[in-house]
Amino acid sequence: MTPLLTVDALSKTFRMHHLGQALPAFERLSFTLSRGEFLLLSGPNGAGKSTLLRTLYRSYLPTGGRLIYDSEQGPIDLATAADVDIAHLRRAEIGFVTQFLIARPRVAAEEIVAEPLRLAGTPRETALDAARHWLATFGVKPDLWRAYPTTFSGGEQQKVNLARALIRPRRLLLLDEPTASLDAGARAALVQRLTELKDQGVAMIGVFHHPGDVASLIDREIPLKTKEMADVAE
Repeated sequence: MTPLLTVDALSKTFRMHHLGQALPAFERLSFTLSRGEFLLLSGPNGAGKSTLLRTLYRSYLPTGGRLIYDSEQGPIDLATAADVDIAHLRRAEIGFVTQFLIARPRVAAEEIVAEPLRLAGTPRETALDAARHWLATFGVKPDLWRAYPTTFSGGEQQKVNLARALIRPRRLLLLDEPTASLDAGARAALVQRLTELKDQGVAMIGVFHHPGDVASLIDREIPLKTKEMADVAE
């Protein structure tokens, strides 16, 4: 079976022009990801784990290599694809889950969570019912559903973020420390939801501060090293 994602000699270097320096995040990284597979990214701080996820999502442009994604319309190189194609894939096929919620002012939590379904054509009330279900699942109290997340604590904002990101299944899901500020109940709900998505064939790549939370889901681990560690290894 064709891999869902083929990462071939991927490199990312940050150019710090004001210092006249180049800072490599990772170099010539290669791996594949199959449907329904869960890859854990591991390594110390500064090894480039979050940078890799952002490069896969194309928030960062890679400085070398290929990212061949087997989309529903056919293979596409995420490293060189047009912005309009990347935007379409983000709406329809590739999701990114982070610990940070960028909440829009004066928009209710339930509306924020329901938005991915509404953009996909789901009627408003049906989308809101689903949003309320996932807000409750992640432990957001009903009296907050119509409130503005800009007023929430960091932990409550993260729950809203998870509900929004996971309300609609994607083919590829990138997870950047999604359990960082969650209580035990919300972490358990997250693992249950990720298990359901994995069983449905969703492929996932994740960074977890406590990888034991998702130990039952991990198929493979990709260890990343800092530049200093790589130099010592050589």
